[in-house]
Amino acid sequence: MSSQVVRVDGLRSLAAGSISGTYATVGGAFTHAMRLFKIVNNTNGDLTVSFDGVNDNDFIPAGGFTLYDCTTNKTGSNSTFVFQNGTQVFVKGTPSTGSVYVVVIFGRGE
Repeated sequence: MSSQVVRVDGLRSLAAGSISGTYATVGGAFTHAMRLFKIVNNTNGDLTVSFDGVNDNDFIPAGGFTLYDCTTNKTGSNSTFVFQNGTQVFVKGTPSTGSVYVVVIFGRGE
């Protein structure tokens, strides 16, 4: 179902004390197909991101962020390009202070 109304899911976070050299989940899995989401690394350490808890998929330097915008170049009213329902964000690294945050946006009815 195509939607024109934005909904924002609950903020997900993980404190530096829970982040180590092995992957840890950041909040719960997505409960909707996500059109846009941002990962903010508010820690003092570099983080590696995974979407399956095994493979390294992205890198976010200390104090940095990554924005995933799946709809900017949408070409048709019925086309969808989203992170699917159930997607999980994992991070690993060795920060000592701060937290990592995941902000997610989806379309009403999705």
